Amino acid sequence: MNDTDDFSWGPATGVGSMPGGDAREAAKAVTGTFEDFPYLAELPARGPGADMIGRTIGLLVEMYAHVEPSGWRISDRPGRDTRRARSWMGEDLDALEEFTQGYEGLLKVQAVGPWTLAAALELRGGEAVLGDPGACRDLAASLAEGLRAHLAEVRRRVPGARVALQLDEPSLTAVLTGQVRTASGYRTYRAVDRQVVESTLRDVVAVNEGPVIVHSCAPDVPFALLRRAGAAGISFDFGLLTERDEEQIGEAVEGGTRLLVGVVESTDVPLSDPAGSVMGVRTLWRRLGLNPGTLAESLVVTPSCGLAGASPAYARAALAHCVRAARSLADNPE
Repeated sequence: MNDTDDFSWGPATGVGSMPGGDAREAAKAVTGTFEDFPYLAELPARGPGADMIGRTIGLLVEMYAHVEPSGWRISDRPGRDTRRARSWMGEDLDALEEFTQGYEGLLKVQAVGPWTLAAALELRGGEAVLGDPGACRDLAASLAEGLRAHLAEVRRRVPGARVALQLDEPSLTAVLTGQVRTASGYRTYRAVDRQVVESTLRDVVAVNEGPVIVHSCAPDVPFALLRRAGAAGISFDFGLLTERDEEQIGEAVEGGTRLLVGVVESTDVPLSDPAGSVMGVRTLWRRLGLNPGTLAESLVVTPSCGLAGASPAYARAALAHCVRAARSLADNPE
């Protein structure tokens, strides 16, 4: 069930990662800033298993992996790396639970989507899962089962929350266009058929009772494909949009898809005034002939990508800036 009309989206949220390694500090910053749309922070600086890929591998059912110099590789049994990933996830959930006592509203958790995971995870021989259609199917099924259990655990810990699932798919466009490099680096994997990509995503999207958001901070986000796969929201770096994306953006807005627009830089820069951060969005709305009054209800303001590369002070400032920028859109849509 992924319709967007029966619950309230918050005006702003984060993408996922935060700097540092203190789960309580991150949970406190996130929940303190986003009263209407907090999320489960990720802290990749802790090392392998806290990274985006390792964290999601820790959720898989009956599939395991370990860290090689080249990245994560499938193993026969759960080893130290998988155990560490699960332990950190437990720590993060404990911290989130502590700071969301009595919370009611939308709460976001993130996991890597099936195609970016297939592009990043290596088979035993060192090539990516992506090159083996059967292995891709098995991985997607394991991910779907693991996510179902993870989402149930989040709902148990924060019973008042409506849980939104964000699937991180930064490699999706490369998968669709045959640009993912093989282990040697001399060639690329064949492009995956768009219908296969879409149906696999649809199966994974279907595991959540609440809304599913697909996030990519890469260029050429396939908006129409993601909407057909059931995404209720699409999260992207607004600075990477080109004119050829605009028609798909207009169709998404008119179709009721929520846009999570990354307008605040994700690494340390001087922050502009909040109204300036969303000026480009207002301009796009005018160019598409959309009603400015729909801006606040169509958009959620976010950083352009995760904040793992930022300083702790900048990360907190960027999150607060997202809230102020969203407020300026609501107060002055013109």
